[in-house]
Amino acid sequence: MRLTARGAGLCAAAVVLLAVGLVFGYRHLVVLGTACVASLVFAAGYVWWRPRLTVARGVEPDRVMRGESSTVTLKVGNTSRLRGATLVAHDRCGPVSVPVPLLRLKAGGETTAQYPVPTARRGVVEIGPLRVVRRDPLGLMALARAYGGTAQVWVYPRVHRLTAVPTGITRSLDGRDDRVPHGTITFDTLREYVVGDELRRVHWRTSAKVGELMVREQLDTSLPRLAVLLDDRRSSYADPELFESACEAAASLVMAAFHAELPIALRLLSGRAASGKTTRAYLDLLAETEISEMSENSIEELRTQRVGDTLIYLTGDPDLSRVSTLRTAYPTLVAGVFGDERPALERVVVLAVRDGTEFAAAWDGVQTW
Repeated sequence: MRLTARGAGLCAAAVVLLAVGLVFGYRHLVVLGTACVASLVFAAGYVWWRPRLTVARGVEPDRVMRGESSTVTLKVGNTSRLRGATLVAHDRCGPVSVPVPLLRLKAGGETTAQYPVPTARRGVVEIGPLRVVRRDPLGLMALARAYGGTAQVWVYPRVHRLTAVPTGITRSLDGRDDRVPHGTITFDTLREYVVGDELRRVHWRTSAKVGELMVREQLDTSLPRLAVLLDDRRSSYADPELFESACEAAASLVMAAFHAELPIALRLLSGRAASGKTTRAYLDLLAETEISEMSENSIEELRTQRVGDTLIYLTGDPDLSRVSTLRTAYPTLVAGVFGDERPALERVVVLAVRDGTEFAAAWDGVQTW
């Protein structure tokens, strides 16, 4: 609860009138001061009444590419049987406050409001709760309360179409690439049997030991495996828009890998990673990440734990000395450098570009990996 400017003035007037009236014996001033106090008490009681509201929030869709449309739908109902409600409401949508008209909401009535979610910037947009402000008729006091839950909208980086995919040192068994030797299907791990598994994959010796059917999980090592390392250090980017371009490049690589049905791993230089059988986990991570000060945790991990045969490093820092040490672990090393500088490094494919569109053109323009 807070006093408005009018309420603060009336409160100050009440103090002055009562003080002067009581000290100097002016009854009329005491009466006026008492009337001011009564008005403030009435205002406090009026705004303290809590309207019985129900708030249902829907967001469709909750995951969009940068620039696409997303809409919030609010349904606000007054469950009171007797009293109507005249309220001022605002819904939080990211950094802005969106006004929601609830004027003269009748008892038992319901109103629906819609507004678009700002999707011009990549990130996670926090929506809600609905903030309802109740004011007294004299405009002396206001009390804000929160109603309903919250929601989130993931705004993904813009995706540019990539047609080329590196081959690494292995090949696909289905013949998509014929420049490298054939690979094999190899054992990866054991897991519990589920209905639908082939009985020929049951590992009977382990099943006898544990008392449950265990099946072999196999890994197709014949497919080229891609690893994307995104530099999310603030010091690497002279302009924050360059980091947005790097995120667009990472999202484009993820979509291209899934379209070609190739395994891909996504890691941030700060250490966070994404994996899964759908693009959602990868794009969620790209929407959530922000540039900040951190240490380079992933460089050493990628050197000791090889996660692919082709490493794509996306950065705004032209100094590639650290990542160049990974050449012994990854047969193919690609560096996408965003900015005006044009670094060159032996045995590394360097794509020096300014934005995501240039990266897609440079990527598809590479003749041999």
